[in-house]
Amino acid sequence: MGIFRRRKRKKKAVVDDVEEIDRDVDIADDDGDASDYDDHDDAEETDDGPASGPYDISEAPDDGIPRMDLGSVKVPVPNGAQVQVEMDQARGTVRAVHVVTPQGQVTVSAYAAPRSGGLWSEVSGELAEQLRSDGARVSLGRGEWGMELSAIVGEVALRFIGVDGPRWLLRGVIAGPQSEAARAPEVLREILRGTIVDRGHAPMPVRTPLQITLPEAIASHIKSRQQQAQQVAQQQAQQQ
Repeated sequence: MGIFRRRKRKKKAVVDDVEEIDRDVDIADDDGDASDYDDHDDAEETDDGPASGPYDISEAPDDGIPRMDLGSVKVPVPNGAQVQVEMDQARGTVRAVHVVTPQGQVTVSAYAAPRSGGLWSEVSGELAEQLRSDGARVSLGRGEWGMELSAIVGEVALRFIGVDGPRWLLRGVIAGPQSEAARAPEVLREILRGTIVDRGHAPMPVRTPLQITLPEAIASHIKSRQQQAQQVAQQQAQQQ
């Protein structure tokens, strides 16, 4: 994993596969052409494009909001939050991205979806069934974009939200203490509203996760830390 904190000082500690990185190095302003976009029934639209996101890359607003560019998703990071980039150390690929806020850990991911939409309706039902089979207390309710799923697993409160876009599904989840369960969903919604999805044009099977790529500065930092760790391990092996 790699952690960088927004508007906080750098840290040095490394735990397991966690790298700590300055938040500023991979947040960039996003530009794009705006066009009409119907996100949900209550959205107010203008000739300049959708009132709020999440946005398809073709409708990305020139709003000046700094976003973390991860290739398939460009995610805003709240002030004072941390972002964890979870790496598969064996393959050298990104597993997931987590935005850590005081209310909980937010994970945002995007998937290929059919042109007809409606994938979140299927996925949320399957997810609810899976969570119940694992012993979680699950409840469903209507939210800004449709169905939202809440679950209690031990001492952790979870909220899942999905948004069907043009040939993509954006899914967000926030996991945090039950004491923050009332405030956590709005934190997740605010991040999703500012997220931009870049599915690309290549055909791919439905439910295929869209690839996440790290900004060059973050990738270089992680590679450097991995090389340092390898050198330390080699030195220790030689001393034995």
